[in-house]
Amino acid sequence: MIRRKKTTIFIDVKETTSIFGIKEIIKGIMKVPVENQQLYKDSTILADDSRPLTDYGLTSATAKAQMPATLGLCFRKEDGNFEELELTPLSNPPELPDVMRGNQEDAGSQPIAQAS
Repeated sequence: MIRRKKTTIFIDVKETTSIFGIKEIIKGIMKVPVENQQLYKDSTILADDSRPLTDYGLTSATAKAQMPATLGLCFRKEDGNFEELELTPLSNPPELPDVMRGNQEDAGSQPIAQAS
């Protein structure tokens, strides 16, 4: 999973995929040249484009469909510097209203009306 600000991109790659390969995928989606992208794992810059994901501890054991690994993405600004890493937190669903919660104890004892 690649995250930048409010944008989240889900990709499926092999653990032997290079950082350059991931940047090429991002280039195809976001239309930003590879040299204007910077990837992060946690707060560490993934600077060597030739290294595979395994060199950064990203393997099939650590990144699964149910719990994908997250890489941060920054783009180069017009002044030549990279923007600060910014990951907007994912939203959480709202709490259920009281009407929808029901009473857990009474849930099994209510008769079900049948149509005749």
